Amino acid sequence: MTDNSSIVGAKIKGIRETKNISIEEMASRTGLSTEQITSIENDQFLPSLGPLIKIARALGVRLGTFLDDNDELGPVVCRAEERSNSLSFSNDTADARKHMVYHPLAKRKTGRQMEPFIIDIQPNEEKNFKLSAHEGEEFIYVMDGEVEIAYGKETYTLHKGDSIFYDSIVEHHVHGATGQAAQILAVVYIPF
Repeated sequence: MTDNSSIVGAKIKGIRETKNISIEEMASRTGLSTEQITSIENDQFLPSLGPLIKIARALGVRLGTFLDDNDELGPVVCRAEERSNSLSFSNDTADARKHMVYHPLAKRKTGRQMEPFIIDIQPNEEKNFKLSAHEGEEFIYVMDGEVEIAYGKETYTLHKGDSIFYDSIVEHHVHGATGQAAQILAVVYIPF
């Protein structure tokens, strides 16, 4: 399995520097700390999608710009063996361990507003998750295991074959049921 977080950090830093935006200005635009931005750019950790979306907006680019866009036109086919390229996200704290491994399914499709992923959720005993919110919508289909979705003040438990569609502007967190691994298909729509 390849960890592409270094590609993401390098792209963010390169775009920020090209646009002559200081780390302090990025922090102000995103609501993230300068330490978080520095650690992301230096490949020390890759945050959840919420902060990445804030960074993309602050830089005036689409989220897909960080996830390996190219200029190909037409459909993109992602073969099962190509899913070995992955991104590992932690929650929004710099010292958090990585609990989700994202396998992008459309990384070569340019101009996309949807981001489809197969996500492997690692077992986790944590009960106090930091919720995050961002513009757009999310669709999740449980392929294996049991998943909990904290959404606003509610928690939804989904089993294999269940799905959920929600507005991601409401604070939320996706995780495996206590101590369990799971696998989901997730499609994130982010208006640009």
